[in-house]
Amino acid sequence: MVTVRNYDIPALRQLDVAHHLPAQSSYGLQVELGGSRIITHAQGSTVYDGDGHAILDGMAGLWCVNVGYGRPELVEVAARQMHELPFYNTFFRTATVPPIELAARLAGLLGGELQHVFFNNSGSESNDTVFRLVRTYWAMKGQPQRSVFISRHNAYHGSTVASASLGGMDYMHVQGGLPIPGVEHVMQPYAFADGFGEDPDVFATRAAQAIEDRILAVGPENVAAFIGEPVQGAGGVIIPPRGYWRKVEAICRKYGILLVSDEVICGFGRLGQWFGFQHYGITPDIVSMAKGLSSGYLPISATGVSREIVAVLRASGEDFVHGYTYSGHPVAAAVALRNIQIIEDEDLVRRTREDTGPYLARALAQRLADHPLVGEARSLGLIGAVEIVAEKGTNRRHGGGGQAGPIVRDACIARGLMVRAIRDSIVMSPPLVITHAEIDQIVDTIAAALDASAGALAALD
Repeated sequence: MVTVRNYDIPALRQLDVAHHLPAQSSYGLQVELGGSRIITHAQGSTVYDGDGHAILDGMAGLWCVNVGYGRPELVEVAARQMHELPFYNTFFRTATVPPIELAARLAGLLGGELQHVFFNNSGSESNDTVFRLVRTYWAMKGQPQRSVFISRHNAYHGSTVASASLGGMDYMHVQGGLPIPGVEHVMQPYAFADGFGEDPDVFATRAAQAIEDRILAVGPENVAAFIGEPVQGAGGVIIPPRGYWRKVEAICRKYGILLVSDEVICGFGRLGQWFGFQHYGITPDIVSMAKGLSSGYLPISATGVSREIVAVLRASGEDFVHGYTYSGHPVAAAVALRNIQIIEDEDLVRRTREDTGPYLARALAQRLADHPLVGEARSLGLIGAVEIVAEKGTNRRHGGGGQAGPIVRDACIARGLMVRAIRDSIVMSPPLVITHAEIDQIVDTIAAALDASAGALAALD
């Protein structure tokens, strides 16, 4: 049982405002609210704040705490590795034991030609590595003009300059003069918004065709790679229609373009397979991963790379002059190895695929799909979204759009459920250890929050 320290929460909130700049936040709102909500401890699928509120964590932290909170096994392995070797780098032809063993373990999970792994510290850095690796590969093959990446509008690939440019979120591009040159964005496979009422097969073909059309417009000889999340997470849990990913893969192979699967959210069991590309039956050339790799217990990410790409790098005789001080940090790698073992020992991937994932889908369908404010309730494995609409049977939004999600989210949090608002939707991504009763609590709380928000939503119209 966790021993909780007696914190001075008002004093901490003052320090938060005075000195702390939280990630992706309005600093004006931080001051207006008198500081952040301070989370002090957690257990299982529940977090607790400094005011004594228990909050069911429907977001697994930030899409990442797959094995749940309070796992003593991960604490113990971190302590053991810290005693033995707290840190050494992987520069200058050196390595430590945990990242070598973790690379081999990940190669086994990835399978096929994905037998090499480069370590980073975050999902953003993993995709930064993708950016440099892909361009370096083509240059070493004597085709330096192949430098253009194709991504999707509303995709999220991180917050570094390169990864935010790969992403397709306009509001991120406004700050910092992004995207950098060499990144093209095409339509996303968001059927509820961009293909409402359209035959799913027709929409899948149209969304994939947008990629081929852009390849032809740019010139296939100039295109390096296509990058996409199997399911777009921060974009709003955009689950592509059946057949979309196989069509995308065929297009990449047709033009000799590398296929990159961003598994930062979808990896490590989230969709009911170890990786999202395995669910969709495709074979990428590069895989970026993070979050569930350590269940968020320590910062670590990885980039899985095919044998063919590594063979080109090795044949060149040149250094790949890229890396981070903490690439392959031994403590983070040891924790990731133990985390993977927990996922395997507790059969969480199969459980997500065959038990809790289907249970969530049924709960959403039975208790939310018919709600007058719900346009669609969708999920795959343990990731889902509820679309909020102004008129049942349509995809018309309240007001000018984009305001409904935060209203309902705040009503959920007030009722003890942490979910995320993305425009006019509520999204969820609970720990893989979530129980049926906790899934019921998630769905019932969203329903209650929708009911309580009806007046505020109507006022937007």
